Amino acid sequence: MITDHLTLLTDLYELTMMQGYFKTKNHCVVVFDAFYRTNPDNGGYAVCAGLAQIIDYIEHLRFDESDIAYLKSLGIFEDDFLEYLQGFRFSGDIYAVPEGTVVFPREPLIKVIAPIMEAQLVETAILNILNHQSLIATKAARVCYAAGNDGVMEFGLRRAQGPDAGIYGARAAVIGGCCGTSNVLCGKHFDVPVKGTHAHSWIMSFPDEYTAFKAYARYYPSACILLVDTYDTLKSGIPNAIRVFQEMRGENIPLTNYGIRMDSGDLAYLSKQARKMLDNAGFRDAVISASNDLDEYLIENLKAQGAAITSWGVGTNLITSKDTPAFGGVYKLAAIQDENGRFIPKIKLSENTEKVTNPGNKTIYRIYEKDSGKIKADLICLEGETFDCGKNLRIFDPLETWKYTTLIGGAYTMRQLPVQIFEKGKCVYESPSVMEIRKYCEQEKDTLWNETKRFSNPSKVYVDLSDNLFEMKRNILRELSAEHHQF
Repeated sequence: MITDHLTLLTDLYELTMMQGYFKTKNHCVVVFDAFYRTNPDNGGYAVCAGLAQIIDYIEHLRFDESDIAYLKSLGIFEDDFLEYLQGFRFSGDIYAVPEGTVVFPREPLIKVIAPIMEAQLVETAILNILNHQSLIATKAARVCYAAGNDGVMEFGLRRAQGPDAGIYGARAAVIGGCCGTSNVLCGKHFDVPVKGTHAHSWIMSFPDEYTAFKAYARYYPSACILLVDTYDTLKSGIPNAIRVFQEMRGENIPLTNYGIRMDSGDLAYLSKQARKMLDNAGFRDAVISASNDLDEYLIENLKAQGAAITSWGVGTNLITSKDTPAFGGVYKLAAIQDENGRFIPKIKLSENTEKVTNPGNKTIYRIYEKDSGKIKADLICLEGETFDCGKNLRIFDPLETWKYTTLIGGAYTMRQLPVQIFEKGKCVYESPSVMEIRKYCEQEKDTLWNETKRFSNPSKVYVDLSDNLFEMKRNILRELSAEHHQF
């Protein structure tokens, strides 16, 4: 459940490593990067989310008496280390890409610069929060793209994997583009719109469908969306809804937010028939809402069939990201500060090329086409590197180096993505409201080319390395290769 005390929301090995660092007096300052390797759903992008909850976690990070007592009971932690934990506070720096930003594989979404014990402890919770909300925000962005200008409401709470997944998943869904949620607790905590109609049980609890509709319209005249598929959509549900709308009009009750919802059947066929019936009765502005195990692919398919649906309710497949249930973010050591204050780059090797990490203390620049404002590429570079947009810039794929392009000076712009969140343990960033993040995310999605947004074989946005970072990485790999191939 929502809580401000998540200190023990960590894997045991983070704490055992901490004790090891403590015992060996290893207090070096390090750089860790949190990033992911593959876009969810084989898509062209992801949406970063969860930063506000990461900030809350860091700000409340302390071991209370019950935490210390529990750790002592495990029998693996010594008294001097437990005494150190009693006064523990995060003292480092954190940089992050703001929530709602569209992001791509391999670029650091969060960078932690802190003494190694502190940086190690926060790994699990950062990944837990970042992975979950980024996954759902990305799924929501895809669903909303399929829906076009139609509204999408999230209502998957009853199918979410627990209360927290439902609450924070709904938050992330709104960031990704949903116009509201059915989740009342999410609405309360994050001041997002809550929406909903009624269930089939409402209809079934009355003597007949018309009476149920009439009663609902009486109590909710300005939000009268009637569920028409309890018995027979075309022969009973829609005619009874039209009868109620006619009576409301006859009584001069404003029809401001009204219409029907369907939760079963052939939604393409039924919605087109419903549109004809409503239009013929003079209710051309009536909403036709649909639900029933929808996702971006089904919505896209229904749109292609000419479905007359103008509002979509998406539950299970959104709140669980059913077809891709994990984001896959990782947290890797990138540099260690020496006694002179310089960051010595570190790299993780792997037989899988895509798992070889990018070393050093880094930042990200986003490159835009000046005329269109669309994203050309992202450039990961070393902290402190600067670029002149008036000069030509050659960028290349760091894995397939023969793929390169030259950006003509004056034809592109650049923006540094990460912002500082914590400085010496103090939060220096104010998180926007969820609805402000949602608006920012809409602007971010507009910087993507349509070819990147498509679901089938999306066009790739390249994440390149600066020349300096690429040379550093190549030199380290050469040195490590030479060391490990001596006989």
